[in-house]
Amino acid sequence: MPVPLDEYPVHQVPLSMRHMATSDRNAYDRCYFNAHDRTGEVFLVTGMGVYPNLGVIDAYATVRRGDEQYTVRTSDALGDDRMTQRVGPYRIEVLEPLERVRVVCEGEDHGVAFDLTWTGSFPTVEEPAHVMRQGGRVILDASRFAQVGTWSGLLRVGGDELTVSDDRWVGTRDRSWGIRPVGEAEPPGRGASEPEDGFGFWWTYVPLRFDDFAVVVIAQEDGDGTRLLNEAVRVFAAGSGRPPEQLGWPEVEVRYRLGTRHPESAVLHMRARGGKPVTLEIETLGFVGLNCGPGYGGDPDWSHGQWRGRGWTEGVVVDMRDPAITGRIPFGVVDHVARASCDGAEGWGMFEHGTFGRHEPSGFTGWESVADGVAT
Repeated sequence: MPVPLDEYPVHQVPLSMRHMATSDRNAYDRCYFNAHDRTGEVFLVTGMGVYPNLGVIDAYATVRRGDEQYTVRTSDALGDDRMTQRVGPYRIEVLEPLERVRVVCEGEDHGVAFDLTWTGSFPTVEEPAHVMRQGGRVILDASRFAQVGTWSGLLRVGGDELTVSDDRWVGTRDRSWGIRPVGEAEPPGRGASEPEDGFGFWWTYVPLRFDDFAVVVIAQEDGDGTRLLNEAVRVFAAGSGRPPEQLGWPEVEVRYRLGTRHPESAVLHMRARGGKPVTLEIETLGFVGLNCGPGYGGDPDWSHGQWRGRGWTEGVVVDMRDPAITGRIPFGVVDHVARASCDGAEGWGMFEHGTFGRHEPSGFTGWESVADGVAT
């Protein structure tokens, strides 16, 4: 039978919108948002995903406040009407496509609740195609757009209510779709008995909002430092008449806390057309560990796309000082509130970073290598 989305002229293949064009179990369509004031003391990370070939829809909302990270996460069977983005106490309402979005979480009983409206400050950025292979198989093949903006509304965390206003609260968002590992883990097969020698993963994703422009930088490298994904673009207001400006090949210098892989600051060196240098200086403030509640890679308790039954919702509070948690964080991607400067302008946004295994340019020789060069 047709589904509601079939009423719209959006078909890309000769199938009902009920069905994916691929039979890959890892097909997904997911959105991500973050919100923070300009202190980094409160940091919200939230999102929703659908996994059509697994028949699952889920969402999460995580707030880092002080040394505690509060999360409410919810999951259910995926229905036919994907125009209605709702699961459990969580919903997303598109008020103006690519401009304004309302995100609501009625999770007071689980420690996190909000009613927030996102307003994009600059046009969305279509990122380059992201493809990764493992053992010859494509494990990630995704498209994504990103945007920086502001927030307004109310946020409740741990029993306290915070007023969120566009003049103080900023953030970034993205929507991605395609194929990536989701749901229950697949059998490791040959990879378990013949692991890759010298494996390394280094990832840096930096969307930033300034008063007059936005900057989005993406860089992914393997253990040798070979660049596998690269993007650096500056975006101006929709009414400015200025097209996006490519900023070439960013060279990224990360200063890690000694004895760790925790990034405390970074400098990004880029160039505008004509060779003019563009330098971003970044200081990291508060952060959210994405594998400590939100369900991203390395979270042992829940991951996106897992089947938890119908109408599943739970809340968790993580003590970020717990040695079990601090030991887990370095083996996942971490989102940091970022304060930035660029040619004298002040900006805010996110410094998302993850590095595990080998990364020769950083001096990391293996899984146990840290910033001072001494193995833990």
